[in-house]
Amino acid sequence: MSPELRNSLLIVVTIGLLAAGFGLSSPIPQDPAYHRFADTRTLLSVHNFWNVVSNFPFLVVGLIGLVSISSHGPRTCLPGLQSAYVVFFSGIFLTAFGSAYYHLDPANGPLVWDRLPMTIGFAGLFSIIVGEFISVPGARRLLIPLLLIGYASVEYWAFTESRGVGDLRPYAVVQFLPMLLIPFILLSREPEIGTAKYYWLMLLFYALAKLFEQLDAAIFAVGELISGHSLKHLFAAMTPATLLYALHVRHSSGASVHE
Repeated sequence: MSPELRNSLLIVVTIGLLAAGFGLSSPIPQDPAYHRFADTRTLLSVHNFWNVVSNFPFLVVGLIGLVSISSHGPRTCLPGLQSAYVVFFSGIFLTAFGSAYYHLDPANGPLVWDRLPMTIGFAGLFSIIVGEFISVPGARRLLIPLLLIGYASVEYWAFTESRGVGDLRPYAVVQFLPMLLIPFILLSREPEIGTAKYYWLMLLFYALAKLFEQLDAAIFAVGELISGHSLKHLFAAMTPATLLYALHVRHSSGASVHE
């Protein structure tokens, strides 16, 4: 398949998914049941203790990722793509605080601070994929618009919720459209550096995290040791941890990237 045809197919798929997201559904309000989690135990005076502290891996992975890019970025990232990695790991780092804050007292207001850092992470990740599989200049041009769109999607949802007509569709597109496009990109392109297998593994961890999120109460009911939502956080943190490991492999193997 020629590069032109692959690009055309990517555009068609993107437009089709956007049309499905907006044209085939009415506004989607936030379900109040979303804030009701199975594990509400208080430990050490921290409400919803396990859902709060299970965000700690995001902080660790995000911080290590930022340090790694600062120290080894020129040797592990394509020239011009370091900013996308910084954005990605910054989003992961900030998610630790935003999600922990939300889980202390789950409600729509704190949920804004949970979702905003995640849009930063989504923007960074998609820019990385575009840069490594399609075009670094294209990825650089996409990064700021993706960040602005992510921010706007959360603010739009919060605004519509405050007016009693909540609409999650833009945020859903920001979260799920990249995850639907990434497999298409991985299947149709070869990376300029490294291997695609780590990105497939990231998608697997992300899918497992979403599965555990849906099984929150069912998992907690088995012995009441840990809830599905706490497991969601742990498996979601494995997503950036996988990319961090991929960067370590690049650095260790001497796969240098030169300006």
